Amino acid sequence: MTDLVTLGETMAMLTAPRVGRLRDMRSLHVSAAGAESNVAIGVCRLGYGAAWIGRVGADEFGQMILAALRAEAVDVSRSVVDPAAQTGLMFKERRSPNVVRVTYHRRGLAGSRLCTGDIDAGLIKAARVLHVTGITLALSESAREAACEAAEIARSAGVLVSFDFNYRSALWAPDEAAEHIRAMVARADLVFAGEDELAIVEPGDLLAGARRLAGNGERTVIIKRGSRGALCVTDDAVHEEPARSVVAVDPVGAGDAFVAGYLAATLDGLGQPARLAMGCATGAHAVTVSGDWEGLPTREDLMLWSQAEGTTIR
Repeated sequence: MTDLVTLGETMAMLTAPRVGRLRDMRSLHVSAAGAESNVAIGVCRLGYGAAWIGRVGADEFGQMILAALRAEAVDVSRSVVDPAAQTGLMFKERRSPNVVRVTYHRRGLAGSRLCTGDIDAGLIKAARVLHVTGITLALSESAREAACEAAEIARSAGVLVSFDFNYRSALWAPDEAAEHIRAMVARADLVFAGEDELAIVEPGDLLAGARRLAGNGERTVIIKRGSRGALCVTDDAVHEEPARSVVAVDPVGAGDAFVAGYLAATLDGLGQPARLAMGCATGAHAVTVSGDWEGLPTREDLMLWSQAEGTTIR
């Protein structure tokens, strides 16, 4: 049995090696990047099994992505190599020491061609958690239909459904996003969102909006607050966890790392405070390393937080 199944788009990421304009770089670092596959890697590093369903092109970037996921023990056996479309590209540059800019080449490419025919119902029914994001909802109509079908299969089988807003303004406008995000929230047991993302569907007071989304105990809403930690809202309680204090090297992927930690703690059977604590720890650990997923911690890595600053382990 696979503990976690997720589906979505993973692209080849090309990263500038230093601060400055992308046009001035003479080399770029190549790796894989995708919100859902980041979560799958994070869950695997924390000791659970994960499978990723998606499409890559029949090109070298597609093979690189599949190889990277296999190397992290993610099951990609249900993924599709699409001969009719190229693998999407993501470019990351640090325009100033404190500002990272990310641009994408994705429309009409392999990841956006995900469809209901790619969904393995048996794999989802045998899982403990299905994780989807708003990026997949925004990519294309066929990708949105695939995500919705996967969620319905999971719900019918009693599989926990996890949904992260992951709103991307370059993909759709807030009004359009709100409609489809609300529909997926209604299918979910766990809902993750940033404060600004939550305002897309519930403007106004943060806690009041989160409580409305939580309903009458239908789901738990988890708010990711970056350097201010996180909080979760259930039908009868609010839990809050402060962020870990670290020197952030690369903030991209921190939200996915948080989700991976929270879901791993959920699979552990822990309560809400412990889930938030795990999410904040994994998110903090991830930002200390450059890359979307390279800094995702193992259980052993997380034990290092108990060591005094300046400790040398020999």
